[in-house]
Amino acid sequence: MIHKRNPEIFNRNSVLTAFCLAVVFLSYVQQKNCSRVFLKSKNKSTRNAVLNTEARTVEADVLSRRCVMMRLVDFSYEQYQKALRQSAGAVVIILPQAMSSVPQDVVRQFMEIEPEMLAMETIVPVYFAVEDDELLSIYEQTQAASASQGSASAAEVLLHTATANGFQMVTSGAQSKAVSDWLITSVEGRLTGLGGEDLPTIVIVAHYDSFGVAPWLSHGADSNASGISVLLELARLFSRLYTYKRTHAGYNLLFFASGGGKFNYQGTKRWLEDNLDHTDSSLLQDNVAFVLCLDTLGRGNSLHLHVSKPPKEGTLQHAFLRELEMVVASQFSEVQFSMVHKKINLADDMLAWEHERFAIRRLPAFTVSHLESHRDSLRNSIMDVRSEIQEEQLESVMDWLTSQPRAAQLIDKDSTFLNTLEYYMGRYLKDVKQHHVKADKRDPEFVFYDQLKQVMNAYRVKPAIFDLLLALCIAAYLGVAYIAVQHFGLLYKTVQRLSLKTKQQ
Repeated sequence: MIHKRNPEIFNRNSVLTAFCLAVVFLSYVQQKNCSRVFLKSKNKSTRNAVLNTEARTVEADVLSRRCVMMRLVDFSYEQYQKALRQSAGAVVIILPQAMSSVPQDVVRQFMEIEPEMLAMETIVPVYFAVEDDELLSIYEQTQAASASQGSASAAEVLLHTATANGFQMVTSGAQSKAVSDWLITSVEGRLTGLGGEDLPTIVIVAHYDSFGVAPWLSHGADSNASGISVLLELARLFSRLYTYKRTHAGYNLLFFASGGGKFNYQGTKRWLEDNLDHTDSSLLQDNVAFVLCLDTLGRGNSLHLHVSKPPKEGTLQHAFLRELEMVVASQFSEVQFSMVHKKINLADDMLAWEHERFAIRRLPAFTVSHLESHRDSLRNSIMDVRSEIQEEQLESVMDWLTSQPRAAQLIDKDSTFLNTLEYYMGRYLKDVKQHHVKADKRDPEFVFYDQLKQVMNAYRVKPAIFDLLLALCIAAYLGVAYIAVQHFGLLYKTVQRLSLKTKQQ
């Protein structure tokens, strides 16, 4: 459709139509590419992560100073609270290998609980691990030992406690400490429009980092690997269009893959400050047509345009909105489209969407997402993972993005992920460069900690009461031996007398 238009017409409306077609189509494709399956075997720990305590399951009556093991299929917030109330030594949540074995209501329940777990301050370390045969065997044996405490007979409980095998859960390593010099890195690139110097600029933004209760398990397929993959595909498509004069639009295109999106969009905030306050030459200081933020485009049959202020008629933002509505209605009738208006609440600690960072600086911006509300728990969950690809579009990009955790505290400035992202953007864009953000040492807006992954060893041991009974038996044996030695003469005569009686009989 684009190549049939005259070159002088491909200037304003055509680039908006191209954007709308690309965004809607790519988001529609990704709706078939993301679904929930489980993750690689990693662990999550809190700051107080050193552990050496006996294992119990949540069925046990006493959990104080025990390592409480729970399976996800049996997990509930009440059980989690029970472990915390009784001052458990640690909590281990066991994730299944196959998501198909877990009912969806269990998954949704955990996603609803996850924000509570993140918001709650506790000194009890929490670990996550994917089950295997050995871990499942440990859990079943521990569960049997915990269940035996409810036996009717006290003698049976004592006997079982003395003879059963237990497990001592041990982790080693230093306590977690704050990392003071960690950098959040963003990557930007551009395509220059055809025409004069004062061309309007369209900014395309997506944050690449993921978030969840366990950083090493945060793969973020929908939030926001889907947004980054659409951004990269738009860069590829428009780099081809901008190669030929007849399809080279009169718009500058600025692409920004932001870091720290899950930490109140810190990468975007500092990028705006550097471009608007600390430099005299920036595309953001000139004629910005609008800023398009891409977020959670991988699921559902809906598409929402989130705005802080409804666009006025006659503006480029309003033209984009009308083009987007027309493309959805004519090309993707199964997609439900709507505009969601939400004012910025500066009293909140966290902004709702990334476009609000731009709106605060009076730049026209909006976010495209399949989510109607920013409070959807999927945006910050370790359950946001991806299954098999069913479409060829974006397959390699999504494979690469979702094959690794992308929590901000795991991606340093020299990481392979950032180097690959910069290389990919450099294939299609000009002036690609990194932008770094460091927390203010006097009043830090974010603090990261090390020791995010721990190795836990399980040692098979006898319970403490077994050692007590063994000590009593040894003491009794030694006592008998001591008495026998001290009264050996009397003992010898007694034995001799008994043997003589036996002979006489």
